Amino acid sequence: MANCNRCLISDDVPDVTLNAKGVCNLCEAFNPQNNILDEKNRIDREKDLEQALQSCKNQGEYDCLVPVSGGKDSIYLLYKLKVEYGLKVLAFTTDINIPPIAWDNIVRTLDKLEIDHAIYRPSKIFYKKLFRHLLTNQERRGAVYTVSYVYAPLFEGDAIKLAIEKKIPLILAGYSPGQPEPERMFYEFSRKLICEVDWTPPALKTCGNFNSQELARFFNPKNYPKDTQFPRYLAPYHAWQYSQEDVMRKVVELGLVKSGKHASPIFSNYPINWLLMYSDLKHFGFNPYLPEFAALIREGKANRRQWKLLIPIVDFMIRNKLFLGAEVKNSLEWLNLSEHELTINQSQGAYDPPMPA
Repeated sequence: MANCNRCLISDDVPDVTLNAKGVCNLCEAFNPQNNILDEKNRIDREKDLEQALQSCKNQGEYDCLVPVSGGKDSIYLLYKLKVEYGLKVLAFTTDINIPPIAWDNIVRTLDKLEIDHAIYRPSKIFYKKLFRHLLTNQERRGAVYTVSYVYAPLFEGDAIKLAIEKKIPLILAGYSPGQPEPERMFYEFSRKLICEVDWTPPALKTCGNFNSQELARFFNPKNYPKDTQFPRYLAPYHAWQYSQEDVMRKVVELGLVKSGKHASPIFSNYPINWLLMYSDLKHFGFNPYLPEFAALIREGKANRRQWKLLIPIVDFMIRNKLFLGAEVKNSLEWLNLSEHELTINQSQGAYDPPMPA
């Protein structure tokens, strides 16, 4: 295995090759001139976002709803919306597998900004059953893809349901550029996806392991009356100029989080994510988040020097189940799984959420 001298991506990643100078084909193909068009598109998105942030005001008790995980991006988003835009914000958290550091970030920020918080605490029995099924029946792209493509639509759907209930016109998610997968969402979930498409993954319907009540946890607009007002669901960081390093610095400076450690995505990570990364490292030989961070580095949105140091440390912790990597063992115990049960036996895209035609 070798890593690109510029963006740090590994040549273990499919379709990535390094030249004699140790530079990957993605960096070679990257043309800063293309940023001119990208910047124009970003500005267009920013104009739309600014209009949405103004038009959502004073339509009800809250102007917008923000799903909050306790990571730096959702924390800083709360600040910008409340302080810089003067919006009436409702923070929302689905309380599944959130670590103590993330909870500390949430409590500290909401207290400082005086923002209301809705917490949904579903039964963990369903989620344990779901995670077990997905990890023992992974699709070809591995554990992170498999679980994310099912878990994300669940908490996104929770947010949509709450916004409908409280008549909130706008949901604003703290997804950084590159999140989620562009085919699912790039800046905004399509109106057809929110207003017409059942979000229940077909593979879960047909596997026979989940009953109708469990499947009903997924958002389905067909369950609502025809005159229902569905919210828009936007990702502001896809419209604003974004720097991972700046966000990490600002949340500390503003006193929204206790320290740089609390601002780090490594420490605020979902505990089960360490198990997902372990499974993918085991099967593929590289960290599944490496392509995402490499893209941010390539585009000047993340600090190369910082991640050059952190990536091998993180992978060492995961492989050896040490320090934060001990969450691999904790999650295996929580799910009553053994390592050999982390298997890939589904076709690529098996769990992709339904998309509009």
